[in-house]
Amino acid sequence: MTGTIKTIGVIGAGQMGCGIAQVSATAGYDVILNDISLENAENGKAKVVEAMDRAAKAGKMDAGDASDAAARITPAGALDDLADCDLVIEAASEKEEVKRAIFAKLCPVLKPEAMLASNTSSISITRLASATDRPERFMGIHFMNPVPRMKLVELVRGIATEDVTFEASKAYAVSLGKTTTVSEDFPAFIVNRILLPMINEAIYTLYEGVGSVEAIDTAMKLGANHPMGPLELADFIGLDTCLSIMQVLHDGLSDSKYRPCPLLVKYVEAGWLGRKTGRGFYDYRGAEPVPTR
Repeated sequence: MTGTIKTIGVIGAGQMGCGIAQVSATAGYDVILNDISLENAENGKAKVVEAMDRAAKAGKMDAGDASDAAARITPAGALDDLADCDLVIEAASEKEEVKRAIFAKLCPVLKPEAMLASNTSSISITRLASATDRPERFMGIHFMNPVPRMKLVELVRGIATEDVTFEASKAYAVSLGKTTTVSEDFPAFIVNRILLPMINEAIYTLYEGVGSVEAIDTAMKLGANHPMGPLELADFIGLDTCLSIMQVLHDGLSDSKYRPCPLLVKYVEAGWLGRKTGRGFYDYRGAEPVPTR
């Protein structure tokens, strides 16, 4: 644990928030896991405990350590419960208006010296920081999905972020066993600036009939040595998240090469968002995933 940070608040008990809570608790931090209801937060903790139990049974984690980490996670249904946190990480949906609304309610609750961070994968840190009462203590701390397995954390400073905030955030990420990389505050940062246009291009390749879902994913797995095909990866990320990031790139950089593929838009409009809804570029409702095109 880092000296200045002992209690971590995590807003959002979805896949990313639960992952951040898990790695933080495992590293010895006390964690307050918040969501819009206590039930959601409790369900999030249950998923974390289940994941750590699986890791313990597989020999990847000591059973005692898993039990200790679980005891350090406290579910919370109200932002008031984050009042004593040293660092609060927002991991809500990738919509700027949602994040701003959270910060507006959260800032009056936090102690003055508390740091605030967003796990946003694409939105301007400077702009988000301006919606708070502490832009100098605001950072982008972008974890990769799935958080417990992925080694990288992207650190993004806003224009007002002070050195002490950056150094404390970096020390926190390193204490989790992560490798950090620093990105300038431009749309989608480093990883998604490169990754999402590749995924979008794969969707265009499907849209234009160059190859089927299976052909495209097989080509990239075996031809480029990617562990997952781009369409399979899009389903894993969530097609709504992919679309949001492409829209941030397109709006922020005003370059037509970032135009979201119409087929991606259509899938999102249909509610086919990937694994989390049971259908995306693959249908996950049977024993084996089946391509939907």
